[in-house]
Amino acid sequence: MRWILFIVLFLLLEIYAYQALKTITRSYWWLGIYFLITAVVLGNFLYQWLKPVEGAVLTGARSYAFGFLLAIILFKVFLLLIMFGEDLVRLSIASYRKVFTTQNTFALPSRRKFVSQLALGLAAIPFASVLYGMYQGRYNFRVLRYTLYFEDLPAAFDGYRVSQISDVHSGSFDNKKKIQYGVDLLNEQESDMIVFTGDLVNNEAKEMNNWTEMFSGLKAKDGVYSILGNHDYGDYKKWSSAEAKKENLNTLKQTHANMGWDLLLNEHRIIEKNGEKIALVGVENWGTGGFKKAGDLDKAGKGLSEKDFKILLSHDPSYWQEKIKTDKNNYHLTLSGHTHGMQFGIEIPGWLKWSPAKYRYQNWAGIYEEFGRYINVNRGFGYLAFPGRVGIWPEISVIELKKGSRPS
Repeated sequence: MRWILFIVLFLLLEIYAYQALKTITRSYWWLGIYFLITAVVLGNFLYQWLKPVEGAVLTGARSYAFGFLLAIILFKVFLLLIMFGEDLVRLSIASYRKVFTTQNTFALPSRRKFVSQLALGLAAIPFASVLYGMYQGRYNFRVLRYTLYFEDLPAAFDGYRVSQISDVHSGSFDNKKKIQYGVDLLNEQESDMIVFTGDLVNNEAKEMNNWTEMFSGLKAKDGVYSILGNHDYGDYKKWSSAEAKKENLNTLKQTHANMGWDLLLNEHRIIEKNGEKIALVGVENWGTGGFKKAGDLDKAGKGLSEKDFKILLSHDPSYWQEKIKTDKNNYHLTLSGHTHGMQFGIEIPGWLKWSPAKYRYQNWAGIYEEFGRYINVNRGFGYLAFPGRVGIWPEISVIELKKGSRPS
């Protein structure tokens, strides 16, 4: 039934798209090429998503099929909005003439070629943006820098820098040169510490086989630390047995170790400098809305006091809203990921920050502050499902800790 509804809605979009094209050209060649492209994209999507896939996982072929269909659908939706708007105007004009003039018949004015041309031009913008996001945007790495001030930061850590990446999703990668660039860019920040906040793979530990050596090259003076994300547990694949799923998770944990990453599983580490210390705390995934709840903040912070300066790694930012920001143990800074910023949105620094992610997550990208405590939601290093990024670029966060009050 869902597939039938999808096809019906797609055909309704197609009707309006055809009306716009017919107004501009009556060339059967152009119309034929248009319908051929639409049929190929739709057919490929149905084929990829209806055919059985081992483990019922999201494959690269399925992702690209979805990406191309999304581009086509956005093109048609923009056409529909403009053409439907014109139809409302045409209907109003025809109704006015029927009621308030001597015209005895109800006749809709003809479609205007200019409006159809405008509709096609505007619809081409999201279409081209999606294609750009698939071929360039997904590897358009950005370094975003933040400076945060804390009165109780130990003096030895004044100016301490933490680099964060999140949501690698290595099972989606297909370009070693681009990923190596991202890894090198992260190393170039020369931060005191590097942290990874979950989702190393899409489903299986073996997805890292071709990338382990590359990510082993990440180096920082005080080490590389990591946590698990919801995808790392293998919950989105149909396994042959519970033992196979457990073994996959164990293999993934060993992958972290093989890369020289210190994986924190509801535990913490103490970082010392010049006789002073801060605590780095890492929880397993905990998320609202049906996501895995393996995180245990109380266990991870056991033995720490309210006065200890603490940085917390928590994959899903919803845990910050549910518990962390009000926890009596006072977690100064939380580093999260998970949302990807939906890989789609518009960001103009100082002016506009929007993504569909904001309707699902209260904290979805960047720095937020409540009760004097901060969270940074990293937009993600990789991508998932839609094989690209539009407006929400892959991110390396660099956070500098400063002692004192924030300048006014």
